Amino acid sequence: MNETDVVRALGALAHPLRLRVFRALVVNGQAGLTPGVMSEALEIPNTTLSFHLKELASAGLVTQERSSRHLVYRAAYEQMNGLLGYLTDNCCQGAECAVDSSSSCQC
Repeated sequence: MNETDVVRALGALAHPLRLRVFRALVVNGQAGLTPGVMSEALEIPNTTLSFHLKELASAGLVTQERSSRHLVYRAAYEQMNGLLGYLTDNCCQGAECAVDSSSSCQC
């Protein structure tokens, strides 16, 4: 992951509503969520949710897939793990660190 990707991802997560949406997708796992379910569960109007999902998708943090008549959104775990790895790479000046690679999501 390069610096531009990291800045884009962090910028997307820097909005409280987008952070809530992303966390809901992470919690739900590979099953993903439809916009209707997210809108209802997070009490977000559909148009507002659509805007924020587009921002998260643009940053590579979520994917969308058409399933029948519905769109299903999922957290992009590889991108999320790349962001976490970038942020923790070379931490603690090369010494043993509390954060290890096994803590990345295996979803």
